[in-house]
Amino acid sequence: MAELLLPELSARSGKKMKWICLNFLLVLVLSGAAMSQNITNTLPGYPGTLPFSLETGYVGVGELDELQLFYYFMESERDPVKDPLLLWLTGGPGCSGFSGLVYEIGPLTFDYMAFNGSLPTFVDNPFSWTQIASIIFVDAPVGTGFSYSTTQEGYYSNDTLSAEAVYQFLRKWLIKHPKFIKNPLYIAGDSYSGIIVPQVTLKISDGNLNGVRPPMKLMGYILGNPVTELHNDENSRMEFYHRVTLISSELYESIQESCQGEYVNPNVSNSDCMDDIGIVAECTIRVDDANILQPKCSWASPKLADGIKRGPKFFDDIPDEIIRSPTKRREHWCRNNNYVLSYTWANDETVQTALSIRNGTITDWKRCNKSLAYEENVLSVVDYHLELVGRGYRSLIYSGDHDALIPYVGTLTWISTLNLTVSDGWRPWYVNGQVAGFTEKYTNAVSDGLTFATIKGAGHTAPEYMPEQALDMMDRWLAWYPL
Repeated sequence: MAELLLPELSARSGKKMKWICLNFLLVLVLSGAAMSQNITNTLPGYPGTLPFSLETGYVGVGELDELQLFYYFMESERDPVKDPLLLWLTGGPGCSGFSGLVYEIGPLTFDYMAFNGSLPTFVDNPFSWTQIASIIFVDAPVGTGFSYSTTQEGYYSNDTLSAEAVYQFLRKWLIKHPKFIKNPLYIAGDSYSGIIVPQVTLKISDGNLNGVRPPMKLMGYILGNPVTELHNDENSRMEFYHRVTLISSELYESIQESCQGEYVNPNVSNSDCMDDIGIVAECTIRVDDANILQPKCSWASPKLADGIKRGPKFFDDIPDEIIRSPTKRREHWCRNNNYVLSYTWANDETVQTALSIRNGTITDWKRCNKSLAYEENVLSVVDYHLELVGRGYRSLIYSGDHDALIPYVGTLTWISTLNLTVSDGWRPWYVNGQVAGFTEKYTNAVSDGLTFATIKGAGHTAPEYMPEQALDMMDRWLAWYPL
């Protein structure tokens, strides 16, 4: 193989030759390591033995396993033989599975009060979804978290390539973990993963229909605060602003008329529309989009003057000086301050050794990588939802009702286009005798259908704000109980 590459290498420029040589050596070093597993019962920052077994590792996908996708896996604490298996994809695109693990639904969370700038410590999360399911958290696409590529080309990705890579990852992971092949399988995620999860779910369904072995016991999918049809999701913010009284009824009526319902890409020559958008920006510029009830980070980017569009990456920048000087986080708290701890922890050498991270593959871990070479090439996945529901798969779509990034009103709009039958009308659901949100269930002739739920007081994304309610919701739904 090396002899065949020599003529090609000799024709390259010095810089390109160096890249190819280094990656060729890396391929040789990693040959036979298309998949690796590490099981640990301890982690830096956690006192004593972990109350669960943590497996981390890499699964190689692509023609030559050039895409090395890193994962964290925890078995269900209740009954790993019978409980469902969830594949969890955090949004972004470019946000690590570790973010979903430690900030949303995993068994550990940081001890924020004890943090003093040194290595963060953990406490147990009493509302972890691992109490009811086994969960794989994946760093995807490549360039996210600890996932990397052995080729330069592998770092260029898009929605369709990312979905294919995740599908191949899951197939290989299950082959390596055959005891979970018969467990009920759900594909899950939130935020921008709303674009990826339906694609992966349909690929699994197609594989089962086409006789791909082994078949997966696919039951359905779960999405929180999901991007579905980006333009319409963003456009629905205006209605949401009005519903939660961020803008007046007079202004809402005026902007509906002046902009004719188009707020993301307004006609800039329409002065009345642009004037109204400017007033909306003034009203909402100091409101935290992720949760309108919480403090807004002082460094977060303001709204654009010529529209309300934010773009598909739903995370705020954390300036380097905040990461380098974490004690500043106490002066004016916003939720992004919590994310600093993940940077401190994951970039620690002892942590990477414990996780069995391959030396030299990731030199600067980021919770959300904002520099991905990534193309958002799927504008809508509504048709995927329609096809999956038509094939009989279950789905749970939930929204934090104070999320202004992907408002629940936009989600309800695309759900209405599926033309499903309402089998359980809009009503409250409860946790500990208190209203936890509102829910509605839709069915068709072939399936249990689609369940929509809001989580009261939650933002983007819901389990981070209301973990107890999110766990109760998931426990009931996975058990086929009504919310």
